[in-house]
Amino acid sequence: MNDTTVAVIIDIVGSRQLTDRRGAQRAIEEAFAGIDRRGLHTQPIRPTVGDEFQALYPSLGAALHATLLARLALPAEVDCRFGLGSGSVSEVGEGAASAAIQDGPGWWRAREAIVEAHEREDGRTPSARSWFRAADDEAGLEALVNAYLLARDHVIGGMNDRARRVTFATMTGRLQGDIASDEGITQSAVSQALRRSGGASLIATIDRLGESL
Repeated sequence: MNDTTVAVIIDIVGSRQLTDRRGAQRAIEEAFAGIDRRGLHTQPIRPTVGDEFQALYPSLGAALHATLLARLALPAEVDCRFGLGSGSVSEVGEGAASAAIQDGPGWWRAREAIVEAHEREDGRTPSARSWFRAADDEAGLEALVNAYLLARDHVIGGMNDRARRVTFATMTGRLQGDIASDEGITQSAVSQALRRSGGASLIATIDRLGESL
């Protein structure tokens, strides 16, 4: 593997403060497995060390789509940060259980991005959870994507659990009538939840970005 790709590093927000760390890990892994079943990845989301996960995607559009789904799918009371890095990724050796050890600019930039996301969360944009680093000659793309990510994170941060579930279900192709049945509400209430929470705007935005990225 030595092609330009998008590497993603994910970490759990406030993992040391979770009362049931083991249970939270299982719930997060289950949520991420559901994202992997969408088939967007080159390499699925997998836990690494401590509270981190990693994944690879074939394009920026796929990485943005998958990370949006991942944020919406996370269990209640759990949140994660996402660092996205564009660049080549190479296998440089083999680790335990024959898992390949990878390195390269994609991973370096993803690490820089997640550090930036954390710093912004602790600074003037507490809703920030995601950041993107591109190659030096793609400064315009990096600025555009990060503006989107800041707005996306702000919208998701204001959603309640039902709004996140409804938006996730809609993104994955479920009909509003079926979603309403699952939630014990009317179809009209599903539509209202999408509009009022910003979920409908998130879906429209990622659809447009997917077309261009």
